[in-house]
Amino acid sequence: MKQLRGFIRKEFHHIFRDSRTMLILFGIPIVQLLLFGYVITTEIKDARIAILDKSNDEVTREITHKLLSSGYFKLDAMLDNEGQIDNIFRQGNIKEVVVFEQNFGKKLERDGQADVQVIADASDPNTAQLLSNYTNAIMQDYLQKKFINYHIPYEVKSQVRMLFNESLMGAFTYVPGTMALILILISAMMTSITIVREKEMGTMEILLVSPLKSHHIIIGKVAPYLVLSILNALIIIGMGYLIFGVPVRGGLVLLMFVVIIYILLALSLGILISTMSDSQVKAMFVSVMILMLPTILLSGFIYPIDNMPVALQVFSNIMPARWFIEAVKAVMLKGVGAGYIWKQLLIMTGMTAVFLVISMKKFKLRLE
Repeated sequence: MKQLRGFIRKEFHHIFRDSRTMLILFGIPIVQLLLFGYVITTEIKDARIAILDKSNDEVTREITHKLLSSGYFKLDAMLDNEGQIDNIFRQGNIKEVVVFEQNFGKKLERDGQADVQVIADASDPNTAQLLSNYTNAIMQDYLQKKFINYHIPYEVKSQVRMLFNESLMGAFTYVPGTMALILILISAMMTSITIVREKEMGTMEILLVSPLKSHHIIIGKVAPYLVLSILNALIIIGMGYLIFGVPVRGGLVLLMFVVIIYILLALSLGILISTMSDSQVKAMFVSVMILMLPTILLSGFIYPIDNMPVALQVFSNIMPARWFIEAVKAVMLKGVGAGYIWKQLLIMTGMTAVFLVISMKKFKLRLE
């Protein structure tokens, strides 16, 4: 028994001395708990909206103030005419536009009812549905409190319009998100594993004494995965269109350009992971931990980034999938051109360049 206690004590010492084991046992659960606790929420907070107030009377101003003071909405723009609505949605910052009809306040007091149009960006159908429900609930609450002593039943007739996804189909969200997840996992994970495999098998030395230069080795390793990933993307886009009815309203050439930029980014990330890993297991573990979970939680794939705490919103800026999903949704669902997604393209290209430079330096150091 004494020997068993000593053996168990020794095992505890081994565990406590190994920082990586401690990180897996306690660090990862804490991080996951905080991430899931903050990220997985259906609450709406500070959603950017625009107001088109054709009436501009006391009632519309009070309703606007009530919407903005609720904590659910944040005013991004006051529009002058309906021609601005389509363009402001295509820019991607606005989630909802509230349009008050002319003489809104007069009609409400005279007829007991007035019309308001609620237009939501349904490229994210869940958020669009929540926003329109919140908007209607706040306006009804305003009416009940404003006209509490009146006997006439006052009513604001809300016309809800879901832009880009009138049927509120969930596939419009999941197809771009799934494509982002699959492409980054296949490209980054397979690239990192195949390079590390050369090290484990000892065949890297054969490549080193060959006439090939370091960048030739890297290009040769990633080229097959670039072609295969493009085929994968075409299959996903085709299945999304034929089976789930997800449209490609923008140019197919632009869409494939976005896809290729993202694949190159994922491949460069895979090369970087391979330079930091000594075994295939480690490369796979690192790929899954730094790619899969953050891509699902922090890219806007499932949970809206605007609802997350500020720290996570800032952190999400370094997630490649975030910019890919924004660009792909804009091209596929909104039919925008390159002028609307230049920011996303520039960020993904910049990330690719940074990863490649770091990888090449690390790779040369390892070769030396």
